[in-house]
Amino acid sequence: MTPTMKDVLRAASLLAVLAAGSCASPNNTGNLMDDPSANHPIEVAPSFHTLRVGFSGSDAGLMPDDSAKFDAFVADYIQHGNGAISVSAPAGRDSSVAIEYFGERLAAYGIPREKILVGTKDSPDGKVEIGFIGYQASANGCGDWSADLSFTLDNQVSPNLGCAVQHNIAAQVADPRDLMTPRTMSAGDAARRATVYSNYRDGKPTGATHSTEQSGAVSDVGGSTGP
Repeated sequence: MTPTMKDVLRAASLLAVLAAGSCASPNNTGNLMDDPSANHPIEVAPSFHTLRVGFSGSDAGLMPDDSAKFDAFVADYIQHGNGAISVSAPAGRDSSVAIEYFGERLAAYGIPREKILVGTKDSPDGKVEIGFIGYQASANGCGDWSADLSFTLDNQVSPNLGCAVQHNIAAQVADPRDLMTPRTMSAGDAARRATVYSNYRDGKPTGATHSTEQSGAVSDVGGSTGP
């Protein structure tokens, strides 16, 4: 039976619909997803940070270089540390002097004493070791060009799509713990809240006042000066 023109048109219409549907609906078979963060997840794992400094006595304290390293290390703990910070002094009769020195210096930074753990250990070089647990973010390796990007009839994303972005996020995040759980909101400013409420009650503007030096105007450099 010879097909009529109507049958040919019906078959052509059906093929067009199927082709359009295959382009509109991604077919993510396998392990790839449309979300790059699912294909290249950022892993957050604890890491132990240590610093070893020489200590010759409470009177001499630390050498300038070691003191600068110690200050930076403690600042890193305050910003990124999790849990306690430990001080391990060389075992011996002078261990209590080192423990007291570093314990008091850490407390002077505002670190609660219950978060300062002290102890002794064998140290052949006689240095004091300070340590804390932080978190490190990392992503899996990039460079998977196994897919043929010139033939994508299955409409899947490239295996390498978004990998560099995930690596950049892992490297730039200030505190990897933020990727695990959001921080709690800090308490509101009670004094500011009382001021705003008082101004609202008295019919005064509730916004902050601006000085004459403050301006939100956009610069007109390069703009038209004509009428």
